[in-house]
Amino acid sequence: MIKININNGKDIEVEEGRTFAELIAQLPEKPEDRVIAVKVDDTQYDLDRVIEQSGKLQLVIEGSEEALEILRHSTSHLMALAVKQLYDEVSFAIGPAIDDGFYYDFLLQGTLSPEDLERIEKKMREIVDSGSIAFEREELTRKEALKRFDEMGQKFKVELLEELDTDEVSVYTLGDFVDLCRGPHVPDISMLRSFKLTSIAGAYWRGDERNEMLQRVYGTAYFSDEDLDLELKRREEAKRRDHRRLGPELELFDIKDEIGGGLVLWYPKGYILREIIENYWKDEHRKAGYDIIMTPHIARSELWKTSGHYDFYRENMFVIQGEDQEFVLKPMNCPAHILVFKSKLHSYRDLPIRYAELGTVYRNERSGTLHGLLRVRGFTQDDAHIFCAPEQINDEVDACFDLAHKLLTDFGFHDYKVELSVHDPEQMDKYAGTEEEWQAAEESLLKAIEKRNIPYKKMKGEAVFYGPKIDIKLIDAIGRGWQATTIQFDFNLPRRFGVEYVTSEGNKEYVYMIHRALLGSIERFIGTLTEHYAGEFPLWLAPVQVRVLPISHAHHEYASDCVTRLKEAGIRAEGDFREEKIGYKIRAAELQKIPYMAIVGEREAESGTMAIRSKAEGRLGEKKMDEFIEELVDESAKKA
Repeated sequence: MIKININNGKDIEVEEGRTFAELIAQLPEKPEDRVIAVKVDDTQYDLDRVIEQSGKLQLVIEGSEEALEILRHSTSHLMALAVKQLYDEVSFAIGPAIDDGFYYDFLLQGTLSPEDLERIEKKMREIVDSGSIAFEREELTRKEALKRFDEMGQKFKVELLEELDTDEVSVYTLGDFVDLCRGPHVPDISMLRSFKLTSIAGAYWRGDERNEMLQRVYGTAYFSDEDLDLELKRREEAKRRDHRRLGPELELFDIKDEIGGGLVLWYPKGYILREIIENYWKDEHRKAGYDIIMTPHIARSELWKTSGHYDFYRENMFVIQGEDQEFVLKPMNCPAHILVFKSKLHSYRDLPIRYAELGTVYRNERSGTLHGLLRVRGFTQDDAHIFCAPEQINDEVDACFDLAHKLLTDFGFHDYKVELSVHDPEQMDKYAGTEEEWQAAEESLLKAIEKRNIPYKKMKGEAVFYGPKIDIKLIDAIGRGWQATTIQFDFNLPRRFGVEYVTSEGNKEYVYMIHRALLGSIERFIGTLTEHYAGEFPLWLAPVQVRVLPISHAHHEYASDCVTRLKEAGIRAEGDFREEKIGYKIRAAELQKIPYMAIVGEREAESGTMAIRSKAEGRLGEKKMDEFIEELVDESAKKA
């Protein structure tokens, strides 16, 4: 008999040879929603799998994130089967579920078009409607799987198998499509009805431009048509907000082939937006006790060899050969900050020391991963490093959270998710630092989260080798998550660089080092802001706050005086002096998403007023200059 613990309740004895589906059918309390799969001790299984070992069982039910991931991965297999039936000589790469759907990479003879997506979708629905097939799982030795996929001419699967360090693998068959896959999959393909194929893109095999270019078909899937419709509407709204379109349209920023992928051109209005953010960032950091520094854009290769980046990160770095030595365009700021700290010996009385820098870094990202401002090759981190003693880490992490909250809410982000990446104590050989250091660091991060009652996801074993971290993801106006704040401990670099301080006992000890970026990077944050507000920035961030619109040429002089007075009061104002009708000028200002328009004609010139129009609220009536300026200053001071 096998003992299964159901949801931390009593153990149930199960006869050998029984499946999970049979066990669930006999439960006294039936789940209200459909069961998609099960999880035993954190490992997922298909419902028709035979129960082979004891453990704690959890049901994966419809509506959960895990169930949705299984549904989407199953739909990717369904799509692959449809492609196999429609096209000759298809090589299949990978087809995972992703955050908002799924994709599959194919090597095909022809190039897929939008019309092909409709054909594939139609075939997928025909397969589901036939109801004649199901997912079938089979365990093979690695040698058997290699032989099978080689005979099928599936070279990508063969390559993946050759790199696996395991004796046994599982394959899933759906109709005449066979895939190397861990599973699980939905118990019935009739569940695969609410899906939509959304786009086609090119993708290099394994993300490497030296490999073959594949065709990636994206799609999404839900358990109901209602949820699918909501997602498709959200995607339409996301297109309207896309910063890659709004940036050039609003004359903020752009990326040109002549400059190179992932390298941003900042136009005058975009630079104003960037400058506002950076100046605000500097002011808040100085208030919070940070010293702002500046470090070079390049450094000798030896620095990066000491840090370890040269050996483990070199393919992502730009290396420059000088006359007699090699340099690297800095991919991060931490080694230089360490050198500033080490410029003199510090005692415990000096700590904590907080260095902050808007440091521009460069990373040789693969071209296929570049995405507007969100993934670039040159970007400015709002970086800081805190050097502190062990007894100070709780206060320092807490202060990082407070500053992050202040910045993010001022920019209009009030909702976010938190992920806590911690070590696996059973594999300490993988990590720098001691078990005691890791426990202290993780406890400080956890305290800061729990103090604020923030929901979080704890990810055991997901910490990088040099320290635990917190990631904060912003939730934007349409519910999307964006990576922003990271608070990261580092037990590696202090040892590599010998970063020490003198304790109260007069001993030298390694300092605790905290990396933290609150906005992430200026580029990515502006991309996020642009989409969050759909380009309609709050007044304090708007590059142009007021546009003055003279009704005719006769009113240009008064309009020019209005612009001058607004600028003198610190308002970012401009005039539209084109010989166009006023309706055209109003429409142009609205398209540029300028918060306020001040319309001036004969009556306004005589009374010394302006007819104010708000982008958000429409006509606000006539206002005197001083009254309008006071209102603008008050609104700007409130931030978002």
